[in-house]
Amino acid sequence: MRIIGVNIPDNKRIEVALTYLYGVGRFASRRILSEVGIDINKRAKDLTPEEINKIQSFAEKNYSLEGELRQVIRRNIERLKNIKVYRGTRHARRLPARGQRTKTNSRTVRGNVRKTAGSGKRKVALK
Repeated sequence: MRIIGVNIPDNKRIEVALTYLYGVGRFASRRILSEVGIDINKRAKDLTPEEINKIQSFAEKNYSLEGELRQVIRRNIERLKNIKVYRGTRHARRLPARGQRTKTNSRTVRGNVRKTAGSGKRKVALK
């Protein structure tokens, strides 16, 4: 089943299945289902096509989702970079932007860089 161009898992409850959409969490999915009038315990495969259309039209009308939301976030980050505020420069350097420490943590943000001699990823093969 597809909603707004995203494959929704059939065997999960619709409350959880809607969270596969970018920009929809548990709270938003509960709100969408209560507004449309669908039971949150119903499985995604048990939905009728008209219920799917109700969910899709309500979500598109009241929430920014998927590609539109990603574009908004990208524009906001680009704006921060252009006005050269601290958060923008952190994004430009691909470092944590929310005050986390960087001496020991933030390996995933920095690309798993290890600068000390003994902590390299590869073990040197003995000759």
